[in-house]
Amino acid sequence: MSRIANAPVALPKGVEANITASQISVKGGKGSLDLALHNLVGVEQDGEELKVSAKDKSREAGAMAGTFRALINNMVVGVSEGFEKKLELQGVGYRAKASGKSINLTVGYSHPIDYKLPEGVTAETPSQTEIVISGADKQKVGQVAAEIREFRPPEPYKGKGIRYVDERVYRKEAKKK
Repeated sequence: MSRIANAPVALPKGVEANITASQISVKGGKGSLDLALHNLVGVEQDGEELKVSAKDKSREAGAMAGTFRALINNMVVGVSEGFEKKLELQGVGYRAKASGKSINLTVGYSHPIDYKLPEGVTAETPSQTEIVISGADKQKVGQVAAEIREFRPPEPYKGKGIRYVDERVYRKEAKKK
């Protein structure tokens, strides 16, 4: 059984937490995030640490305490350092261009795709075939990266498509005559 909830979450300099009975909010240099707490989980601040505990001894309460400890740790890391996902486009003529709160993708369709970024997520394109998505909320950054990848996932024969930078695409062999 995992004991992840027993480890305290350290608050770095410049990050402050505000805890109420049903919600925790964390503020830092990259923004502020809120999380509604489960009724089986208790959070208390002890100096520069946050301690997550289960309110009873049930199995579900222990599981929720570990989950909320991980979520609170992601919030603290997000508001202090931020998260980023990198995507790359592979294919002839595949291009991406970030402008303001949207990304314009040309990925082999008869029309360009204009993807609007949600609040709290930014994107930049260091080159035409690279996209860097960043933000304070780990879940939002991952979801935006997954939605962009879904427009043209990498195909197994030529490897064309949108992929994560560290993703490995397994290639298939073409049919033989």
